[in-house]
Amino acid sequence: MTDTTNTTNTTDTTSAGEGAETGGTRGADSRAPSRRSLIGWGGAGLALGAAAAGGAVAMARNGDDAEPTAAASGAAIAFHGTNQAGIATPVQDRLHFAAFDVKTTDRAAFVQLLKDWTEAARRMTAGHAVGEGAYGGLAEAPPDDTGEALGLKPSRLTLTIGFGPSLFDRFDLADRRPEALVELPKFAGDNLDGNRSGGDLCVQACADDPQVAVHAIRNLARIGFGKVVIRWSQLGFGKTSSTTPEAQTPRNLMGFKDGTRNIAGTETDRLKKFVWVEEKDGPAWMVGGSYLVARRIRMNIETWDRTSLQEQEDIFGRDKGEGAPVGKAKERDKPFLKAMKPDAHVRLAHPDTNAGATLLRRGYSFTDGTDGLGRLDAGLFFLAYQRDVRKGFIPVQRSLAADALNEYIQHVGSAVFAVPPGVRDKDDWWGRALFSKDSKVSQSSTNSKEA
Repeated sequence: MTDTTNTTNTTDTTSAGEGAETGGTRGADSRAPSRRSLIGWGGAGLALGAAAAGGAVAMARNGDDAEPTAAASGAAIAFHGTNQAGIATPVQDRLHFAAFDVKTTDRAAFVQLLKDWTEAARRMTAGHAVGEGAYGGLAEAPPDDTGEALGLKPSRLTLTIGFGPSLFDRFDLADRRPEALVELPKFAGDNLDGNRSGGDLCVQACADDPQVAVHAIRNLARIGFGKVVIRWSQLGFGKTSSTTPEAQTPRNLMGFKDGTRNIAGTETDRLKKFVWVEEKDGPAWMVGGSYLVARRIRMNIETWDRTSLQEQEDIFGRDKGEGAPVGKAKERDKPFLKAMKPDAHVRLAHPDTNAGATLLRRGYSFTDGTDGLGRLDAGLFFLAYQRDVRKGFIPVQRSLAADALNEYIQHVGSAVFAVPPGVRDKDDWWGRALFSKDSKVSQSSTNSKEA
């Protein structure tokens, strides 16, 4: 939560580097699959996104915190690429994250689902409806698209898929599980809810319009009906980190700037060093991918709001107004860690304290009503990408065991995923290299046989 680059808490997350201290109308096109062949996508409707705008609207952000030009244009983000979009991409302002459990035992059926999901994601990120659209088709069958995004722009929608450790217990994939995809150990202060943790796979939907993000997850869930089911999901608003350093640094719900030195999407050297998996890391199917840690961090808002300003600033190691580190004048001044209290969040989360460990953060604030006792169920949905969880999140989180901020936060949900490389072209699909019969398959080839 702090120096965004590394932290698993909330602001300077210093993992990322020092400051990280912590188009068009939707419609069908000629390439859409036949409705009759996709009637199975129709499944039972899911009650997703009832609160899509709730917290987001209530906690509207200052316009200076967004990238106004990109947001206003509603532009489409390219779906194809060496790496998946939604990682180093300029951070959008809204999130709908969903973790799924796999229900089918049929490997071929699951592979087909990944292909169907890829085609749907390709269309939705371009601003088109799924399949043949939300109307105009067979009156006797459910439409291919749920329709709530009709007329809306792409809003920089990105869809990013990840595979959880438990997926590799299925479909004869045990020998392809990456060594870096480890189950997270229990950390001091964890109070994890099993209903908000884990998952065989995940999809991260980010957009500048909350309805666009919710529409994307809802339609993927419908397509997967009978094969996968949502295990848990999280809506987020007000990005708590940025991959565009020229933009104003966002603030978390504690009022502090979050992600001062996060890895920028233009910093190819730091992305290569800390985020993207390389050949020497293995396995081959993960080259160009990354590892994602997701943590739902609840904030004790009411207690924090009764804490003195001086104590708040001591806890973070930065001043609340400018965001400058202790003893410095400007937010981006290099912090002198020894000037901070030994249990200050920035000091403990900083890469210099953690042998250089650095994360790329894409966290979001959340507020999910109250807990029945009049207290806000609010906090940070922490998302961090890294080249190796064992060298990134785990050592940083262990360092934060002594963090003074722990008195005001609690980790209540947790998951880790292997995020494969990007979809190269129209013939490629999510997870193709993982499920190919040829374990040596090259990502540049799109003609390999699928299992």
